Formats: sequence, structure tokens, C-alpha cells
Amino acid sequence: MPDVNLAAIPSPTTAAWNLGPIPIRAYALCIVLGIVAACYIAERRLRARGAPPYLVLDVAIWAVPAGILGARIYSLITSPGQYFGAGHSPWEWAQIWHGGLGIWGAVAGGGLGAWIACRQVGVPLSMFADTLAPGLAVAQAIGRWGNWFNNELFGRPTSLPWGLKVYEMVDGKAVILDGQPIARPGLYHPTFLYESLWCLGVAVLVWYLDRRYQFGRGRAFAVYVMAYTVGRFWIEALRIDEANHFLGLRLNDWTSILVFAGALVYFLRVKGPRLVLVPDGENTFRAVPADEAAEADEAAEAHEAAEADGTAETAVASENDAELSTSEGSEVDDVEADQPESPEVPASTGPPGEPAEKQQ
Repeated sequence: MPDVNLAAIPSPTTAAWNLGPIPIRAYALCIVLGIVAACYIAERRLRARGAPPYLVLDVAIWAVPAGILGARIYSLITSPGQYFGAGHSPWEWAQIWHGGLGIWGAVAGGGLGAWIACRQVGVPLSMFADTLAPGLAVAQAIGRWGNWFNNELFGRPTSLPWGLKVYEMVDGKAVILDGQPIARPGLYHPTFLYESLWCLGVAVLVWYLDRRYQFGRGRAFAVYVMAYTVGRFWIEALRIDEANHFLGLRLNDWTSILVFAGALVYFLRVKGPRLVLVPDGENTFRAVPADEAAEADEAAEAHEAAEADGTAETAVASENDAELSTSEGSEVDDVEADQPESPEVPASTGPPGEPAEKQQ
């Protein structure tokens, strides 16, 4: 009887379901859920920096399609053997639901799309990148589960208790023999899980450091890039899928090294305050340093408070004047009421100068 490892991680035997004539693929669902999570996190962080509601959607309309296109192009360039040549259909290069989206192509293409959108809405690209960084790592963590459904991108064989069981898959279904799915012999490193957990850690790290040090000008995004490439380097070294090699390393390892170096140089050389958006007319905003915005808010609050105090003092003075006028009017009436009435003197009927008695 073959040995059974009860602690092994199972893999799905189905990665696609049919809704009538429409196939619903787990890989695509994971990508979509990752995009939604990234947009939600970026939206909350943008609003905290003064952005109007749903600004992230204006950027996502450009960034998401460009990111998917860039991710596919990167995969086609770095792993052409997976799409072209003998044993591959003429349109396999376009079948992205089978997997094959490179993260660096996604960052490059998505960055280009985000740059176009940010120019239209008047938001600095570096500011948007900083707000997106934790959400992008979360999106990657979710998206990696699509590789689990596809039974792809696993690592070397392992005897560790969390080894991954992998099936032979064709068009989203495990190959069946005698009523049972065909599994590859042994267990393998679950590199999808390693990268998913690593990306969650990257998201927490970027969020914490950005909150503590108030990064600006894209430095939070640079932290994300550096942290992710460190993990991608050692995880990539575990994988056994087809890949181009250069000087003994997989191409993605060299990419991680170069991208890490570029992000490190950027982080060390580029400095600047965190930016926030402030209104600059109807439906327009401008980015200013957070300290400047805080001072402007304090000045505006002080001005409003002064106006409120002035209004209150004017109202009190008017009320006092009204009370004083009413009081003076009452005193005059009282004085007139208190004076005794003078006796009536009969009019003289005699000649002038004669006493009244003699005029009778």
C-alpha cells in the first residue's frame, strides 16, 4: 500500500465551471477578486488624503486593461515556449484564462495606464502609487490562488508535511483514468501559497511603515517593490516550470534583482512630503503637502470661528441696544405718569391786568 501523507495540501481537480455556454474559470475569478480588493483599499487610502469618492475607478478603467495586457506580453516574452511551437494551438498565446500573467508586465502596463488616467484627473502618479501599494500586494496574494486551481507554478518535490498534491490538468479539468484523476508522483512545494502569504506580509509592512513615516513621492510603492522582490527571488528559485535561464538563474530572478536595485535607488534618492488633495475649483483638485493642507485647514477653522464670534457679538450688542431703548422708553413713560396734574386756572374775562375777583 502506498504511503499517504495526511498533511498534504490537496489541489482542485476542477478549475472551470460552465454557466450554460459560458465557462467560469477560477483563475479569472481570483484575478477579479484581487482587482476589487486593490481598488477598495486604494479608495479608502485616497479618501483619507482628500480625494473625491470613487476616484480610484477613474484610474482603474485605464490601469486594469493596460496591466492585464502588459502582464501577458511579459509572459510571452519571457516564456515563449509555453505558447508557441509544436504542441501549442495557434491562439494559445491569447488564452489568458489558462494562466500566464507576469507581475512585472502588469506593473509596467498598469503604471502606464494609471499615468494616463492620473493626468486626466489631476492626481500625481506617485501619490496614487503610494495609496495603491498595500492593495496591490493583497491583490497578488489573492491572484496566486488562481495558480492553485490550475495546478501550475508549483515548486520542487518535497517531503515537508505541507507538500502540495498536483494533478495533470487539461482545459481546466483533471485528466481522468479509470474514474480517478491522475496525480503527479510525490508532493511539491506550494509556491503559490508561499507567495500569497509573503504578499500579505508585504501589504502589512508597507501599511505600517507608510503610516509611521508618512512616505511621499512614491516611496511607499518603492518599499512594496523591494519587499516583494526579496520574496519573489527565493520563491522563484523553488519553481520547476519552464523558464529562460541566464548565468544559472531564472530570468525572473534577474528581473527581481534589477527591480529591487532600482527601487532601492529611488527610495534613497527621492525625498518629499506626503501629498493630499485640496479643492481647487469646481470638480478640480490640486496636490499639496499634508502639513500645508493641515495649516490651511486650521486657518480656515480659525477664520470661521472668528466670524462666528463676531456674528455672536453683533447679535448680543443688537440685543443690548434693543433692551436699552426699551428701558429708556419705559422710564420716560414712568416719569410722565408720576408727575401731578396742575389745577385748571379759569380763563380771564376782564381787561388785562385785572384780578379775576374784580372782573366779576
